[in-house]
Amino acid sequence: MTALVPAVAVPSFALAWWLACYLIGRDPGRWVLRWAAAALATYAIGVAAWTVAPGAMFAQVLLCLPALGWAGAVVALLPLTPPERRPIDRGALVLGLLFLVMVVALPGVGRLVALSPLLGGLTLLWRLRAQVVPRMLPLALTLMAVLYAFALGLLLSPAELGGDALLIGAIGVDLLVVGYLIAVAHATEAGERLRPDMRRALIAGLAATVLVGVPAAVTMLLVPGHDGVALVQFGVVAVTSAVAGLTGRLRRLLDKAALYDDAALRSDRSTLFLNADALLRRREPRRLGSIGEPEFLRLTRRALNDFADLDRLARSPLTDMPVVERRLAGREDQPRARARELRAVLRESVSALRPPGPFSTTDDWRYYNVLQFCCVLGLNPYARRQRGDGMSREARLAVDWFRRYVSRDVARQWQREAAMVVAERLWTDLGGRHRALPGRPATDEITTRNA
Repeated sequence: MTALVPAVAVPSFALAWWLACYLIGRDPGRWVLRWAAAALATYAIGVAAWTVAPGAMFAQVLLCLPALGWAGAVVALLPLTPPERRPIDRGALVLGLLFLVMVVALPGVGRLVALSPLLGGLTLLWRLRAQVVPRMLPLALTLMAVLYAFALGLLLSPAELGGDALLIGAIGVDLLVVGYLIAVAHATEAGERLRPDMRRALIAGLAATVLVGVPAAVTMLLVPGHDGVALVQFGVVAVTSAVAGLTGRLRRLLDKAALYDDAALRSDRSTLFLNADALLRRREPRRLGSIGEPEFLRLTRRALNDFADLDRLARSPLTDMPVVERRLAGREDQPRARARELRAVLRESVSALRPPGPFSTTDDWRYYNVLQFCCVLGLNPYARRQRGDGMSREARLAVDWFRRYVSRDVARQWQREAAMVVAERLWTDLGGRHRALPGRPATDEITTRNA
C-alpha cells in the first residue's frame, strides 16, 4: 500500500460518511435526504472495500451504487402533483432494483449501466426546470453527473492508468458537492437556513477527520497488508464522523439514557436544545416580507403537512407572520413558542373552511375534511391498520368516507387545493394583494371536476 492510498481513502471516507449522517440527521423523514445519504454511505463503504481489495468486484459495485441513490434523490426533487408522482416513484423503485441486479451481474465497464436511471432523472428535472428551486440546480447536478461518469468510467476501464486513488478521490468530491446541492435544495424548499447549521457541522466533521483520520491513515500505512487493521481504522473513523454529523440527535439519546428517571428535566433540556437548533435554521425575519406568492404557497402547504411536527414548524418562516407576532405579544419569544402559535393560526384557518351545519361529506366539505382530519388530526384513512380508539364520531365517519369513496391521489389533490385557500387567507394578513394565488383553480372548475 502506497502512502497515496490512505491519504486519499481516509479523508474521502470520513467526509462522505459525515455528510451522509448530517443529511439524515437534518430531517430523517425526507426521502430526498435519505437517497442522498444512501449514495454517500455506499460510496464510503466502497472506498473502504477498494482500499482493502483494489479492483475487486464488490468494491466496483459499491462505487457504482451512488448513481442509483443519486437518481432517487433527483426523482424526489421533481415538482410533481400527487397523481403524477405515484407512478414515477413506483417506476423509479422498480427500475432501481432492476439496475442494481444489472450492476452486480455485468462485468467491468458494463456496470456503467448504473448511470441510466440518473440520466433519466436528470432529463425529467430539466423538463420541469421552470418549477425547480434553486434555478441553477439542474445545471449543477448535470455537471457533477458528467464528472462522476467520466471518473467512474476511467476507474472501471480495463486499462491500467495507475491513478485509481485519485479517481476515487475525484468521485468523492463530486458526491460531496451533490450532497451539498441536495441540502441546499431541501433547505430552500423548506424555507430554512442552511449555512450556519452546516458550517457548525462541517467544522466538527473536519475536526474528526484530522484528529482521528490522520492517526488512522498513519496506522494503515505502518501496518500494510493487514485487512483487519484497515477495517478497524475505517470503523473508528465512521463512528467519529457519525458523532460529528449526528450531534443533536445523539445528544437527545444520551439525555434519554442518562436522565431516564427525571422526565421534567429531560423535557426542559430537550426544549432548550430544539430551540437552539431551530435558531440556526430559521430564516431572517425580514425575508418573509420579500417572498413571492408561489413560495408563500409552498411554505403554507409544507406547514400544513408538518402540522403535527412542532420541530419542523419551529423552523418555518411562517412563524414570523404578523398574526403570530400579535399572538406572542408580552410572552416569551422562543422558536417553539412561535411554532405553537403558528399551529393555532393554521388550526383556525382550517376551522374557517368548515361549512355551517352538521358534519357532511358533500362537495362543499371536501377542503375542510381533508385538512381537518388528515393534517390537523393527523389521521391516515388509507393505513392498513386503522385504530379507532379515542376518535370522535365525526372522525370515524370521515375516515370511513375517505377509505370508501376518495382515492389517495384525489385526497392529496384536494389537500393541495385546500392549502391554496388557506395560503390566500394568510397572504392577505401578511399584506399581500387580495387575489387568487398562482395555480389555484376556480371554484366552479373544481366543483365540476370533482362532482
